[in-house]
Amino acid sequence: MFEALQARFQTLIRSLTGRGALSEADVDAALREVRLALLEADVNFKVAKAFVERVRAAAVGARVTASLRPGHEVVRIVHEELIRLLGGQSRELPAADRPPTIILLAGLHGSGKTTTAGKLALRLRRRGRQPLLVATDLRRLAAVAQLQVVGEQVGVPVFAPPGARDPIAVARAAVEAAPAGGQDTVIIDSAGRQHIDEELMAELRAMREAVQPHQVLLVMDAMAGQDAVTMAERFHQMLGLDGLIVTKLDGDARGGAVLSVVEVTGVPVLFAGTSEKLDGLEPFHPERMASRILGMGDVLTLIERAQEAVDQEAAAELERKLRRAEFTLEDFRQQLRQVRKMGPLESLVEMIPGWGGRLKAAGGMDERQLGRVEAMIDSMTPEERRHPQLIDGSRRRRIARGSGTSIQDVNRLLRQFDEARRLIKQVGELEKKGKRGRLPFPRP
Repeated sequence: MFEALQARFQTLIRSLTGRGALSEADVDAALREVRLALLEADVNFKVAKAFVERVRAAAVGARVTASLRPGHEVVRIVHEELIRLLGGQSRELPAADRPPTIILLAGLHGSGKTTTAGKLALRLRRRGRQPLLVATDLRRLAAVAQLQVVGEQVGVPVFAPPGARDPIAVARAAVEAAPAGGQDTVIIDSAGRQHIDEELMAELRAMREAVQPHQVLLVMDAMAGQDAVTMAERFHQMLGLDGLIVTKLDGDARGGAVLSVVEVTGVPVLFAGTSEKLDGLEPFHPERMASRILGMGDVLTLIERAQEAVDQEAAAELERKLRRAEFTLEDFRQQLRQVRKMGPLESLVEMIPGWGGRLKAAGGMDERQLGRVEAMIDSMTPEERRHPQLIDGSRRRRIARGSGTSIQDVNRLLRQFDEARRLIKQVGELEKKGKRGRLPFPRP
């Protein structure tokens, strides 16, 4: 997502910040590039035009051409306007003063609504809430069963009375049953259609009237482009939306829908789907997304993903092993799995300021290599993982056959691991010397 837009913006930034002075003609040329970049990213024409006009007004007001660092000033203004375009600030999903909090999810078929219901339920459960999923898509074959499978996977109960035919009655009964079951949040997975029609809207309006939801959230597919923006407008006009959940943000769409929808509808994006996994739902932070688009990284999101993926007790044990130079291939495999839980490696690297461009210049990152490394370690015996020095020629051949790799790959892994262990041991010895006063290491 946003790859083409990122490339255009980052090229523009380098050209602006590399100059000592900017004329008004330079600023106008830069803004034409900004407008073209937005249009190529499938941003709504009116949104792109308004964005450029706001940037130009701010640039003139800030007297960019007279600034000591005019290029940086333009970048700052573009960054601020991108944040505004994306909604200004992140928003929480509030809880009702009197439970249960009722959340009605709407959306078309294919937007990922049912999976998103499960993702949202898992996120709330991990934060101490007790959600209840409600199946009201009673016309689509296997829709109820799909939600039940998702509910089982995330450990959340699903309200789905056998033989039910009236979705409104099911939603109303779920809201009434939630307090007795100890649930403080009701997430209603409503029916969808291939296209918006009056029958769908009438059903959703009736459901809203019946259960009085605290939040009506539209699940929209980022891959749908301008169709998603039009669809969001229609849903908002008919239902009055409180927020948006954008799915498939990890896909290869140009991103124009995300950049247009808030401006067009005035409805904030609350969450973004970042992977197909059920834990792949994150709060949407406009300022972080703007920074990523401009190549400034997103360190805060990287830290949050690490905190969720890393077991704190295991991390403390790993630190102890590192200090004692007891790090093994089993420990390395565990760390590798935790890193992979954080998401695609390429997306993680792009969150580090300045590294996204370097990664693309180097031809990207082969995610499959991590799988090969893990496969090689899996093919070793527990004794071999704890004592790699035992792995002789015949064992290396066995490991290569078992992992579908070559002996050269196994040799490279063992060599790199041995070098890493030596480095860790040297660092530990230097730290001990520093503690005894031989080396004046500053303590953190």
